[in-house]
Amino acid sequence: MLFLSKPSEKIYTTIDLPASKSESNRVLIIEALAQWQYEQKRLALPKYSIQNISEARDTKILQNLLKSTALRLNVQDAGTTMRFLTAFCAVTNRKAILEGTERMHQRPIGILVEALQELGAEITYLGENGFPPLQIEGFRQKKNVISIRGDVSSQFISALLMIAPTLERGVQITLQNKVSSLPYIQMTLSLMKNFEVESEWNENTIIIQPQLYQMKDFAVEADWSAASYWYSVATLAKQAEIFLPYLKKNSLQGDSQIASIMEFFGVKTFYEKYGIRICKVSEPKVNFFEYDFSNQPDLAQTIVTLCVGKNITLIAKGVESLKIKETDRLQALQNEVRKFGFQFYEIAENTWRLEKAENIDFAKGVCIATYQDHRMAMAFAPLSYLCTLQVENPQVVEKSYPKFWQEWKKIN
Repeated sequence: MLFLSKPSEKIYTTIDLPASKSESNRVLIIEALAQWQYEQKRLALPKYSIQNISEARDTKILQNLLKSTALRLNVQDAGTTMRFLTAFCAVTNRKAILEGTERMHQRPIGILVEALQELGAEITYLGENGFPPLQIEGFRQKKNVISIRGDVSSQFISALLMIAPTLERGVQITLQNKVSSLPYIQMTLSLMKNFEVESEWNENTIIIQPQLYQMKDFAVEADWSAASYWYSVATLAKQAEIFLPYLKKNSLQGDSQIASIMEFFGVKTFYEKYGIRICKVSEPKVNFFEYDFSNQPDLAQTIVTLCVGKNITLIAKGVESLKIKETDRLQALQNEVRKFGFQFYEIAENTWRLEKAENIDFAKGVCIATYQDHRMAMAFAPLSYLCTLQVENPQVVEKSYPKFWQEWKKIN
């Protein structure tokens, strides 16, 4: 249990962010695929360096498992690792049993497995169909044209895209239905292009021909998702000027959209040579806010809790993927905002409403449950401006931002 008292009302500091977990995990898979390609062709990899790889637990798990020669690979609670390794192990003929925590075995993976099986992967379920654990035996390409739903998880699509250039016949992928988290797919293709793999995207079809990844020097950007919590702090403080190093204006990360969102809440972003400076310039310009989180689902908890902090009614659209994250984030948010006197409920399919509260009394403080979800802990932390907070299992932040509480001390 961690007790958080009210932070300073006037904040002038520099906050260190973790490296982007999303970029790091993709680069690690691309690197491993490149090494496998060169081994198959008996070529020597050129010299290169990958800098600023994330220290998040998820990324460390992926690094360790990519190096492992064991049959059983335990991804623990790392969803990205499960999805990316499923495709990687299959295409490289790496026999493996992929397993994880109880919650991981409840997170669907059938859409990805079925697509890989269509391409020629031999994968079987060791438990319930459509869910981990998985047994992977090998791969022999049978076809190169597949279709996959785009409205469940962009990580399924990214996993297929990254292995595509290593296949003898390449891949043509048709995306069905609305595509969720589109920026993450664009990030994947941009990183692949950085390592000399070209793609063609026409309407809802992506084509990738057989190609050789070319490794070169690369530095991972800081994480915009992590930056969102400090934007929330800036909004809730009376005065704030926070420098966040190693963020870029032209970022590959979809969550960089937080800079535009926060203008509605009175925080302006200034882009500088070595990062960004965020400054509170006014109180929020709205008492009602509506946003479609389809492309930035990881910002949803930040915005919901910020609207609690400023007592703003919120309409949150495009939140369907939140149900299959580390926890059911919609249910978790519903439970925890109720402790602040707010109601969060579904008003239409994939659309939820946060209702402004009346007669709020925080004299006794609030205890926040984190549901083994790193973003629940970090998104709710800024609400310590409202009252003394108790945060259960604060160590969950290690999943993406291990030094979060260390950085938090800078604003007390």
